[in-house]
Amino acid sequence: MGTGQSQKNSPVGLQPRYSQDDTSSSADVDSGSPVELDLNAARPRSSILASPACSTCLTTGTTCTLSTDHDDCVLCRRTGHECSLNPANSQSRKRKLHGDAATADGTFKRGGSTAPDAQPDAPTPLDSASMVESMANCGGPTLLKRTLGLQVDRYPQYIGATTDLEHALINLSLFDARDESPLPGATLRKVHPKHTFMLMEEKDHPNYPAMSQDLDDIEAVVAPYGRELVDLYFQMVHPPLPVVPRHVFMESYEKSYRELSPCLLAAVYLIALTWWDRHPALVDKPRPNMRALERLATSTYNDAAARPKLCTIQAGLILSQRPGGESWAMTAQLVALAQDLGLHLECGTWKIPPWERGLRKRIAWALYMQDKWSAITHGRPSHIHSANWAVRWLSPYDWDDVEWNEDDVEERADIEKGRLIFSRSALLSGILAEMLETFFSAQAMQAVENAGAQGAHLVLSLAKPIQLKLKDWYSNLPEFIRLESLSSGGLSDRPSSVGYLHVAYYAAEITLHRRIIACLAANAGSVDTYIQDVCRSAAKTRLISAMDFVNRLSPNHLKSFWYFSSKANFALIGTFGSLLWATSPGREEAEWYKRRLSEYRWTLSVSSQSVGENSPTVQALTILDLSTELLKQLPEKPSTSRSGSYANLARSRARSNFAARASILGGYSQVSSPRMHAARQPKMEDYSSGGDEDDEMYDDPVRR
Repeated sequence: MGTGQSQKNSPVGLQPRYSQDDTSSSADVDSGSPVELDLNAARPRSSILASPACSTCLTTGTTCTLSTDHDDCVLCRRTGHECSLNPANSQSRKRKLHGDAATADGTFKRGGSTAPDAQPDAPTPLDSASMVESMANCGGPTLLKRTLGLQVDRYPQYIGATTDLEHALINLSLFDARDESPLPGATLRKVHPKHTFMLMEEKDHPNYPAMSQDLDDIEAVVAPYGRELVDLYFQMVHPPLPVVPRHVFMESYEKSYRELSPCLLAAVYLIALTWWDRHPALVDKPRPNMRALERLATSTYNDAAARPKLCTIQAGLILSQRPGGESWAMTAQLVALAQDLGLHLECGTWKIPPWERGLRKRIAWALYMQDKWSAITHGRPSHIHSANWAVRWLSPYDWDDVEWNEDDVEERADIEKGRLIFSRSALLSGILAEMLETFFSAQAMQAVENAGAQGAHLVLSLAKPIQLKLKDWYSNLPEFIRLESLSSGGLSDRPSSVGYLHVAYYAAEITLHRRIIACLAANAGSVDTYIQDVCRSAAKTRLISAMDFVNRLSPNHLKSFWYFSSKANFALIGTFGSLLWATSPGREEAEWYKRRLSEYRWTLSVSSQSVGENSPTVQALTILDLSTELLKQLPEKPSTSRSGSYANLARSRARSNFAARASILGGYSQVSSPRMHAARQPKMEDYSSGGDEDDEMYDDPVRR
């Protein structure tokens, strides 16, 4: 790993930015080009609140323009359709996106309108016709009839290029108007000239007859509070983890719980139990048997894994979020099942309902996040690699099935905030993927070891581009989800999942600095002391910022939804402090970190007590206590006086030749990490291993 390593493409390319107006061909997607994430891809709030489009224009992906002399839009006037914008037409056709069945009061509406300056992937005639038919025949399971991965009675298997079924022979098959061609025991479904699936019959699977009994058993555990748990799920989990389309789930659930997949129903119920006390109708009721529900969720998920659909991936992602639910083996299985469903491929031009395209892409990016953060949490190699990941970044039209109650302003704000949190989390995961490949792959670790005395300099040079991307990511955060919103007024008393986004950012920063500090400690004799001083000062800044962030969290934040990796990220903050303590050059600095870790432990303890066993800080307490116990074996550090401190001695030695070594650090020192407001900063000793001048090199956006 040499100079070329630092120049390699990011696993998720950040440049050039992807324009929403681009209409890339399928050949572009299939070529394995790097995924492009646009920091400004999320629609501004002004466009979310734009004028509505009628149901016909929504389903056909056409810009809706109101006729100047009629109440109908231009397209409906030309085609003869009843326009849902016309008050004279039936209310049942108003704003129900892609065949969405209305609730009792007809209040749920889509999450965004068609923006006139951005065009979605052009739908095929088959897409438009099937969606209009779905709208016209609403009343049965119409939303699922033309889907690829959510059909009730069939499950898909992607036919890869090297399987024993030759694609040239597949193209000889006769496909009907639904793009299906029957085979003995299966059906071919062509969604794209280059992509074909095999649809298998559910009833042929040996576990199929048990599904009805499984659903009855699941419902019996939570009865009569199933609907309340569903409400809790869509209130607490759905906004920041939008992998289950509300309109599809509720259309089936309102008919009967038997219309749903057992594993998905169990997963929704199980994770919703976390917030049982938040529902006014449940607070004084006895909780259902969680252990029994866990057993049913696990068994039905394992059954579904043998014949996966999108609901299987949805259930696995949800189950991974519950306390103690995530495992490395389960993440590996989810990636494998997703590849069976073709979720690693770009589906923007596939012949499937437009709302399913958006759902597939959201599930795909949720899986991408799951894989990268699981790799960090467990210290394992990632399963998803850029060469086999063709999913383009989310566009505004991939959210058109995300809806809210039009009369509930707070719910609308929660949905919009959740959309931003999810999008930016996926983008941060792309930077994390580059970090994993650059520093923690087996080849990267070996390259640093082979570099010997130059290993630390190699790590510093490779850190520069990643640090700049982290800085860019933070500086481009929308105001709606910036750190300051943790203490803002208005809706601050409502549960907010913005905390999991920020603790993930601190974990990414700390993971990068952790690698640098560990490498400097291993090569202390070959690295100039001034450079060590600069790096330790930057690391200290990150630690202080992260600890203060945790100190600012209120019970309303801690009681909200936290992404599964958050508990490990809280622990990582303490682990980083322990590393800085262990590698401190003198007793005074080591004592400073010891006191800071003691303060951090107190903060974690208070947070855990205020929330209970479901607090994301519980695991951090356990890991911190373990690290502190191990640090008792640390040899006593030598004392350094303030006048002869490590930092001052290093500065006096290295000022003259620092400019010559600046190329080693490059832009690495130009980093950015949110810090607490000065008025809220905890008191601490006036001790710095780097000094004010070095702090200025590591510019902090909150200080500006």
